[in-house]
Amino acid sequence: MELRYLFAFVLSLGLTLLIMPRLIVRLRALKFGQSISEYSLDQYKEKQGTPNMGGVAFVLVPLIVFNVLFFTEWSLTSFLLNFTYLGYALIGFWDDMKIIKEGKNDGLSARFKFFLQTVLAIIFYFFYQQIASTSITLFSSSITLELGIIYAFLILFMLTGVSNAVNITDGMDGLAGGTVLLALFPFTIFAIVAKEVVVAGFLLSVLGSLLGYLKYNVFPAKIIMGDTGSLPLGALLATAAILLKHELLLIIIGGVFVYETMCVILQIGSVKLRKKRIFKYTPIHYSFVISGWREIRVVQFFWMLGFLFAVIGFLLGMV
Repeated sequence: MELRYLFAFVLSLGLTLLIMPRLIVRLRALKFGQSISEYSLDQYKEKQGTPNMGGVAFVLVPLIVFNVLFFTEWSLTSFLLNFTYLGYALIGFWDDMKIIKEGKNDGLSARFKFFLQTVLAIIFYFFYQQIASTSITLFSSSITLELGIIYAFLILFMLTGVSNAVNITDGMDGLAGGTVLLALFPFTIFAIVAKEVVVAGFLLSVLGSLLGYLKYNVFPAKIIMGDTGSLPLGALLATAAILLKHELLLIIIGGVFVYETMCVILQIGSVKLRKKRIFKYTPIHYSFVISGWREIRVVQFFWMLGFLFAVIGFLLGMV
């Protein structure tokens, strides 16, 4: 294993732990606090004002660390990782700033946000198809399926879908950060084993920084990531799966996000078609709270689910 891998992880972790207290103080001074929706559960309205946009830390720190340590490995793959991670972070930053300035939990319209995400996905595909095939692997390196132009739509679906799925999951202290951390581990190992130095270095930089952020985000959270953090984390998961040609494994490794998103889709569909709810509340993690679970217990349960999905996906990926 390259020594730079260890440096990337440790340096990102250390820098994030160093700047987080200062970032929290600065965000409080600027009154960049979370705006709680009027539709939120009563017990979550007390989180009003918690410093938002903590994602700034685990976006900027990994970008700096990675590009300093791996500048000699610069390639189109490096560009795609930087472009996607920073691009989706900027969309989230814009959304968070709009919420903070207007004092309402609206932000950018869903349609406009999706448009911006789509533009970035199209640019990603334009460069990606110059360096990789448009085929997918069916859980085994010996079974592939050529998709041609359809692969462009797969990339669009993955980047927009997973980024929004992580955003949906980001509703409790430590929930999104912890589950993304678990999901990134298998892809990091895949990258190291495949000697994909650039991908491994980038993921380890993010893992270190995300771990440092979680120290301040677990219950009771001193800071939350906002869309500034959730959108790039989801986009990075999709990007890692695409670059490592493990697109289908993302369904399993990211099982928590699939579960959260499917519950929301089913709930909306049921309300529109049947005028009835399937679940007590969506995103589904809130249903557990309504059922009497403490927030910490819910987060721990989803972390265990995330760990299980990560292990299953890892084992399938190593076949």
